[in-house]
Amino acid sequence: MGGTLYPWFKAIHIIAVVAWMAGLLYLPRLFVYHAGVEPASQASAMLKTMERRLLNFIMRPAMLVTVLFGGMLLSAPGVVDWSMGWMKTKLALVGVLIVVHGLNERWCGLFRRDANTHSARFYRIFNEVPTLTLIAIVILVVVKPF
Repeated sequence: MGGTLYPWFKAIHIIAVVAWMAGLLYLPRLFVYHAGVEPASQASAMLKTMERRLLNFIMRPAMLVTVLFGGMLLSAPGVVDWSMGWMKTKLALVGVLIVVHGLNERWCGLFRRDANTHSARFYRIFNEVPTLTLIAIVILVVVKPF
């Protein structure tokens, strides 16, 4: 990767991370509201539309761009010192976010089929996972503690 492209790839990666995180933080909040309404109601139909659009038009593309450009950045020679543990831990936490994304996809499908089995409280608690993971990733990237 040429020296002039690296900052552009990094910028695109960061923009995609912000968009993906916005979705990972907001979709479970929509599930909190959705779990509290009747399945065949007008409110449920509106929430299904909001969830589908957030997932299909923001979250999924942002996740793919995040992973693609993150991988490109990792492949740049001399960018990562693999003897440091923080990057390995960060990548493991990115794996956690990918699993969280997959769970959101699954739950969105359950809501779409009016088959949700979780309470609003469940989604409220689950909503803390991406928040705490994000905090840990930012600390790792900025502080590089190990």
